[in-house]
Amino acid sequence: MNNDIVLDIETQNTFEEVGGYFTDKLKVSIVVAYYYATDTYESYLEHELPLMFKKLETGGRIIGYNSIGFDMPVLNNYYAGDLLKLPQLDILKEIEKSLGYRIKLDDVAAATIGARKSSHGLQAVAWWKEGKIEEIREYCQQDVKVTKEVYEFGLKNGYVLFDDRSGERRLIPVNFTPVPEKTVVNLTMGF
Repeated sequence: MNNDIVLDIETQNTFEEVGGYFTDKLKVSIVVAYYYATDTYESYLEHELPLMFKKLETGGRIIGYNSIGFDMPVLNNYYAGDLLKLPQLDILKEIEKSLGYRIKLDDVAAATIGARKSSHGLQAVAWWKEGKIEEIREYCQQDVKVTKEVYEFGLKNGYVLFDDRSGERRLIPVNFTPVPEKTVVNLTMGF
């Protein structure tokens, strides 16, 4: 875990605005990453993404919530290679494997760590259009913090929690233990 990176992205536009679920048409407004190696949160606007890519290439696992289905495909629009080839842990994918269906980060976080997200992605798009970059940064950082805490809980305990539709608290077995990954080619650093 000492070199792992937890991240989340926000976008400038929505699927509705681009005519469907086309991650290749979405534009990044901000990415916030938490680096275990330095115990710091860093944020990157669209034009700063190459700085982050170098850190992703040399870091440990990339940890996110729906990161394989959303964050990485959107970020791949800006990357010379394929970020999905880097070591990953998508918490939502692990939950879906165990439950058979997907649930929101907010629901998992509320039951597992007693914290909620501070807003939602559509609000972040509205803030982008209003030029409220600091609000987006704070919201995205809170998402990363919540994701990090859910990850740490699941890693330590082997499960996370959520309240089902009847209000019953349910345990979701998860395995967040790192699996040795093969080395990938570095694509952004000069040769």
